[in-house]
Amino acid sequence: MKRDYYEVLGVPRGADDKEIKKAFRTLARELHPDVNRHDPDAEAKFKEAAEAYEVLSDADSRAAYDRFGFDGLKQRGGFHDFSQFSFDDIIRSFFGEAMFGEDMFGGGRAASRGRDIAIPVELTLREAAAGVKRELEFEATVACEACGGTGAKPGTERATCTACNGAGRVRSVTRTAFGQFMQTGVCGACRGAGSVVEEACAACDGSGRTVAARKVSVEIPAGIADGQSIRMPGQGDLGAIGSAPGDLYVHVSVAPDEGLGRDGDDLIHHLKLTMVQAAVGHKAVIPTIEGDEEVDIRPGAQPGDVIVLKGRGMPRLRSRGRGELRLVVDVMVPHDLTQEQKELLREFEETTSDKNYAGGQGGLFNRIRAAFK
Repeated sequence: MKRDYYEVLGVPRGADDKEIKKAFRTLARELHPDVNRHDPDAEAKFKEAAEAYEVLSDADSRAAYDRFGFDGLKQRGGFHDFSQFSFDDIIRSFFGEAMFGEDMFGGGRAASRGRDIAIPVELTLREAAAGVKRELEFEATVACEACGGTGAKPGTERATCTACNGAGRVRSVTRTAFGQFMQTGVCGACRGAGSVVEEACAACDGSGRTVAARKVSVEIPAGIADGQSIRMPGQGDLGAIGSAPGDLYVHVSVAPDEGLGRDGDDLIHHLKLTMVQAAVGHKAVIPTIEGDEEVDIRPGAQPGDVIVLKGRGMPRLRSRGRGELRLVVDVMVPHDLTQEQKELLREFEETTSDKNYAGGQGGLFNRIRAAFK
């Protein structure tokens, strides 16, 4: 079953020619095989859109379709079967080279853009909290020193490309199933640079590029998390002459901390207390991102209690404030007791009552009490 053409393009029935053309251009970009490789049905969807555009962009075909639907088109001789045409052929037929070339994806088929580079950087949790500056060393494609990046033999210059007269683009006429079309595309002789090398530089074989060591300073912001990346535009490999350089990506990993876990912007510390410390209160020394700190633990702390220290967590990335530091109470029960220690605990137990254990959330001391009866 064919879908309604207006539904295919996502336009209302009253859409004008400009809206219909814009809708098809948008779909062409979204469904282009170089962009939408993850969708195996992208090509079929595009050809469906091309069929819809062919009908709705022609006044007579659109009028027949609006009045009589698909039957009206059959009476007029039908419509093109795009299943045998490639994506590029269809785009050229409707829009010419400019649509599917540089103007469509911003870079098109001129000289290739420089390669992106990824560098891993490992931080401690405290470095991630404070933010650090790192000097990175890596190998990258850079401009050839001998020719200054021109690709021409030292002492000579690049010559204007005769194929495009220095414009970097050429016009041509292409015959397709839909007639002749004037197209403008990237010059194949100079790859869009507008100039060519007559005598190549021996150091780089005319490419204008060599591989060398580079150093870059990167500011890693406070609050960055494990797995996040920092993009440094234009700091990757140098592209071919006439193209943009690649980008540098700094992939950050944050090493696990012995005393502090992380949950988003919050930090977590498992606070181990003996049952005596939990019962009578305790001054505990806890780790924070600023260093060790003393915290008063109230008497009667229960297993699983969470003590929240506001504003003591990680800085919020690209925002103000900090997360929390959560202290999760973990009460330790003694084992391998001597007979004397057991007797002391039994004596202690005899002095307690249900009142001492009332309100306990974890039930730990109730279990300890029962064990010594």
